[in-house]
Amino acid sequence: MLNVRKVDAYYAITVVAPGIAERFRAGQFVSVAVGGEHPSTVLRRPFAVHDVKPDHGGTVEFLFSVRGTGTTWLSERRSQDLLDVVGPLGRPFPLPRDPVNCVLVGGGSGCAPLFPLAQSLRRRGCRVDFVLGAASADRVFSAITARRVAETATFTTDDGSFGVRGRVTDVLGRIIEDCRSDAVYACGPMPMLRSVTTVSIAHGLPVQVSVEETMACGTGICMTCVVPVVGEDGITRMVRSCVDGPIFRGEQVRFDDVGSIPFDALGAPGWKGAGASRGTEAVRDSA
Repeated sequence: MLNVRKVDAYYAITVVAPGIAERFRAGQFVSVAVGGEHPSTVLRRPFAVHDVKPDHGGTVEFLFSVRGTGTTWLSERRSQDLLDVVGPLGRPFPLPRDPVNCVLVGGGSGCAPLFPLAQSLRRRGCRVDFVLGAASADRVFSAITARRVAETATFTTDDGSFGVRGRVTDVLGRIIEDCRSDAVYACGPMPMLRSVTTVSIAHGLPVQVSVEETMACGTGICMTCVVPVVGEDGITRMVRSCVDGPIFRGEQVRFDDVGSIPFDALGAPGWKGAGASRGTEAVRDSA
């Protein structure tokens, strides 16, 4: 591990991991073991990657806030400590083929994966505009970098301590119109992603969302991170965020049903859709 630093309400850890840095694409994440050699915490923790420098020794930085035993242990690490890190995991953000105007929307620590995405979009000649929100000023991450990377950066806080008082969706419609945006990318809490998707659809724009779900393994085995997603054939499937995502088309995620198995999802008890037995077998095989 290279270093641990406190960034307002968050911690940022930089590790030397040249293999991960070389293969990383914006939107992917890493899975970190917590607790040391004899951990009482069995499950690994997934973290979005905030920054990668493959040409500087292969470093990878991820961001987190302290929420429990595992993240408390991580926040107490020091330089030269060893971390067990697996990655890059998940599917990356799809990038447009041609230069277009993109607005990137993030909430809290969910802003982190948008920064490598912004760099990738800029390399393709795309215009990038940020809309970043948080509960308070100390939870607005990397405002200076956002202003430097993007054409415009708009900030919102719930308490009005920084930027505009309110939420990202209060200003998103105006930003889309003013910047003549062609596509929306979002990362943050599920309620925020649902609202961003609603605004994007109202403006006729495609939206890619990075969902935040608990991922115990990060490799698709445990099935703890499934979300209901409507496929191109109109059938809802319970897909794994860690391997089938975490990036999905916003309009295909059934946000109102997250945390449950919809009665009409393929393979659900009593599901009567055409090809149910074939589809159920496919889900079993993929697990």
